[in-house]
This record gives sequence, C-alpha cells and structure tokens, in this order.
Amino acid sequence: MSTLLHIDSSVRAVSNTNPDHNSISKNIALRFIETWKQHRPKDEYIYRDVGVNPPDFITQDWIGAVFTPDEKRTSEQKERLALSDKLIDEVSAADVIVISSPMYNYGMPAQLKAWFDQIVRINKTFDFDLSRGDFPLQPILSGKTLITVTSSGEFGFEKGGVREDSGHLTPHLRTLSKYLGVDTMYEIASEYQEFGDDRHRMSVANAKDRAECLASELSISAPDSSLKSESAGSDLGITL
Repeated sequence: MSTLLHIDSSVRAVSNTNPDHNSISKNIALRFIETWKQHRPKDEYIYRDVGVNPPDFITQDWIGAVFTPDEKRTSEQKERLALSDKLIDEVSAADVIVISSPMYNYGMPAQLKAWFDQIVRINKTFDFDLSRGDFPLQPILSGKTLITVTSSGEFGFEKGGVREDSGHLTPHLRTLSKYLGVDTMYEIASEYQEFGDDRHRMSVANAKDRAECLASELSISAPDSSLKSESAGSDLGITL
C-alpha cells in the first residue's frame, strides 16, 4: 500500500454556481486522484486544500522556535511548531505527492508558498553543514514522486516558449521539490485561460487526459511501498 498526499492551492472551488469560476487546476488534479483510486482503492489518501485553508505564515517567533534545540523549547514554541510538524509528517509519510496550483502573477499562490515555508525546515527536511563548501544544504527525505498540475491564463512558459522568462511557478516547484524528498517529477499544465478560445479548451482537455493516463500508468506499475523504481525510467518524468 502506498500513501498519496494531495495538495490543492487555488482559492477557487472545484465546482461553483458559475462553472466559469471552477478551479481548473483542482479539476485536473481531481481527474488524477479519481483515476488513481480506481486502480488503488486501498492506498492511504491525505488531502489538504491550502488555497481555502491556508497555513499560517512563518514569523520571527516561528524562526526562533525552529532554531531552539528540542529540549529547550517552551510549550509555547512547541505549539507554534505543531502545524509545521504535522505538515512535515504528512510529507514524510507520502510515497506520491500531487500538487495543483494556478499561476498567480507569474508565480505560486502565497498560500502554497506558506505551505512550503512550514515544511522546508532545518533538521527536519534538510540539514546544513558548511563542510560541504558552497552547497551546505542537503535534503533529508528521498524516494518520492511528485506530480504537479498547473494552470495559467497565458501560454508559452515552457523552455523555448515566448514567455519562458516570465514563468516562475514550475521552476520554483522544481527547486523546492527536493526538500519534499522528490526524486522524480511529472508535470501537467493547462494554458490560455484568459483567451477562452479553442486553444484553452484543447489545453484543458489534453491536461485532463494526461492526468488520467499518468495516474493509470503510475498506479498500475507502482509497487506497494514506492513509485521510485518504476517511475524513474519513464520518459514522462524528470529525474531530479
């Protein structure tokens, strides 16, 4: 049995009275999740909608608690880190992580960044050693597979695209993924939302099809404990 961690970050709901306001990224991710569950109904499933229920932003007191040794933390400091501990436990338990995110102002939503800030934490998800020279940070977790689902109003954010230099969402997710313990990453993207034309409809349809196909491929071939050995060789993924 595997553990699937699903993080949504759009402020929009999956379904609204006005369908034009439905979250595209959440609906594409839902297609992946539903397909996965069809093949692996016994897998543990953990869900967080950080767009609707955002984690707290980190503060000076939060940082102070993080850098206080465990045995010296006050009860107040332990309480301040309780959410962070919980979120890290969820990531640690996961074999597969699905993160859906719209592009807001060419990057990730503040709510998703807050989730990452609670998780990327010294001696929990990375350690720090100056003997490594100019690269003292090293991830602690490993062996996980990440599927990112993104939606954007414009288009051409891929390498070589007309807006390659403006797209900071997926590159940021790639950079931070190593602190989640990700070895292999798969990307699903929809574009053209602001145009509302056939290109947009085709992009969303293709993204949903890719989500379904990818979920089928990975869920069927996955061993019970991890996807690492199966997914690392797939031409659909990026080995980090």
